[in-house]
Amino acid sequence: MKKPHLDNSTSPLEWMEEEDDDDEEDEDDNDLDLFGGYDSFRGYNSSMGSDSSSCLDESSDNDVADREAGELPTSPLPLHPPTTGRLMEDSGSEPAVCEMCGIVGTREAFFSKTKRFCSVSCSRSYSSNSKKASILARLQGKPPTKKAKVLHKAAWSAKIGAFLHSQGTGQLADGTLTGQDALVLGFDWGKYLQDHGYKAAPVSCFKHVQLFEQWEDVMKGMKVEVLNSDAVLPSRVYWIASVIQIAGYRALLRYEGFENDSSHDFWCNLGTVDIHPIGWCAINSKILVPPQTIHAKYTDWRGYLMKRLVGARTIPVDFHIKMAENMKYPFRQGMRVEVVDKTHVSRTRMAVVDTVIGGRLRLLYEDGDSDDDFWCHMWSTLIHPVGWSRRVGHNMKKTEKRSDMANHPTFRKIYCDAVPYLFKKVRAVYAEGGWFEEGMKLEAIDPLNLGNICVATVCKVLLDGYLMIGIDGAASADGSDWFCYHASSHAIFPVNFCQKNNIDLTPPKGYDAKNFNWTSYLEKTKSKAVPVRLFNMDCPNHGFKAGMKLEAVDLMEPRLICVATVKRVVHRLLSIHFDGWDSEYDQWVDCESPDIYAVGWCELTGYQLQPPVAPGWISGWTDLSSFHLSIVITVQVKEETVDPSAVEFGAPELPILISSIKQEVED
Repeated sequence: MKKPHLDNSTSPLEWMEEEDDDDEEDEDDNDLDLFGGYDSFRGYNSSMGSDSSSCLDESSDNDVADREAGELPTSPLPLHPPTTGRLMEDSGSEPAVCEMCGIVGTREAFFSKTKRFCSVSCSRSYSSNSKKASILARLQGKPPTKKAKVLHKAAWSAKIGAFLHSQGTGQLADGTLTGQDALVLGFDWGKYLQDHGYKAAPVSCFKHVQLFEQWEDVMKGMKVEVLNSDAVLPSRVYWIASVIQIAGYRALLRYEGFENDSSHDFWCNLGTVDIHPIGWCAINSKILVPPQTIHAKYTDWRGYLMKRLVGARTIPVDFHIKMAENMKYPFRQGMRVEVVDKTHVSRTRMAVVDTVIGGRLRLLYEDGDSDDDFWCHMWSTLIHPVGWSRRVGHNMKKTEKRSDMANHPTFRKIYCDAVPYLFKKVRAVYAEGGWFEEGMKLEAIDPLNLGNICVATVCKVLLDGYLMIGIDGAASADGSDWFCYHASSHAIFPVNFCQKNNIDLTPPKGYDAKNFNWTSYLEKTKSKAVPVRLFNMDCPNHGFKAGMKLEAVDLMEPRLICVATVKRVVHRLLSIHFDGWDSEYDQWVDCESPDIYAVGWCELTGYQLQPPVAPGWISGWTDLSSFHLSIVITVQVKEETVDPSAVEFGAPELPILISSIKQEVED
């Protein structure tokens, strides 16, 4: 019988049609067929019965290794925290690299006496026969050779979890949950989106996230092979499912055979669960078994699947390999950088990389204690290579290392200064024909209140296109609240930008916002506006629309990533609203900011996501002293009516994670 043709935009599964020819050349590849697994199940089922408790061919050592590695099921089952011991802060173990998956960890956390692999699965996969390696090489258009890399068989969720555990899993010194512990307390994006009809911003909107370049291959209607959670067999079996809906990294799947019945649809993360391209089961000798609920619906499941798969698309065969490659980052624990001083924003301080999660860095200030940290993305404009402040003329705090921090594991592993090429490059600027001058006026996002665009002044012109900006009416005499923006930054704007785009401009103290006029203000202050031509006003086709859901960093508490909504789009400027919070906490960010992420990013990387705050949750607790609280919440009383937009972006009554919240309780 002729096999169906599957259209894959990056890696066509033409190998299925050539399998018969390959079998003559390679004795190890005989009987490899798209439905071979299903046929073997039929033979087994006819002789033993579907309810038999005997082990199938599926129950192999490799399958046991998969379970030991911690593969996650696709069904919405509760995740359990790992039982392995957490790495102690005073651990002095040397770093190790898994020879199978490339994950970096510590030797004491690795498997076996040789410490060559991060898990049992990696160890067994590495020593597996070369048949799978040859098939993978053929799928990638390469001639099969004995030197082909071993197929990465272990669950990517387990490897990501192992990677996070190797960098200080469970809980960081500041109380932030990471790795599988963060996933345990995860937020159910699927239910949240489906119950309220929300739409998520697509992964293609975020240039800095994993699989951005490959995401055009992911689309609604494509077919995948996925773990069958509706089976009564004693071993792991799989079935084919269709993608019904895509929301960020998450996809709503429906098993083939349910057709228009959505009662058994389920959400999963395309990067962290057991999802594979069509043909994966045949390559790996896995069994295709229809869900128990519809097992008797058809007598010829093989024929049914062949009709459904004609002309279908599937994910690229190297999808998870690309994912693993995207999860490797150039920054390492112990690298030194310069970063903005969070207590004195007009200067920088020396810091050391302590943790890397999903490209986000936890930095420890060299002259601080173990809790004196700062979170930012590795592409943030707030971090710079060592020597940057001196080169451009920026103020820097003199650093004196604390003797009591000498034994901290991060400071014991200081390898080198982070080299300049690791940092995101800023756009080249040219000062010919006039440049920014001290005293010139402009509009700028207030770095201390990111929901406001304020009247501002160029206070100092640095080298390489950097500027020190002060907010009019709020700037201190000593310049301690000046903030450094690059001339190409999308956080500074020409005068009248807010007026032209119907944005509320925050004037200096003593001025009425409704009656503020730039012409009269420039005359009164005897100043001039920055020429419009000096601003970077380009606007890409970013794809964001008002109402889209995403995950966003609370830049006033940058270790937190929250459920958020794009409230407004002004050219490339986005107003981000944190679901469940008042509009006064909204923040303006650029469409290419590295501090916004697609739905499911936290689940993908093992970072803890803060769910929406349920209305009135604080009143439900009378004694907060017994809880470990770690988010400082400032309560402000405002004499104004309720914002009507709060109804549109209101949050459902969801439980708040008390373990992740810190509140200052005054006696």
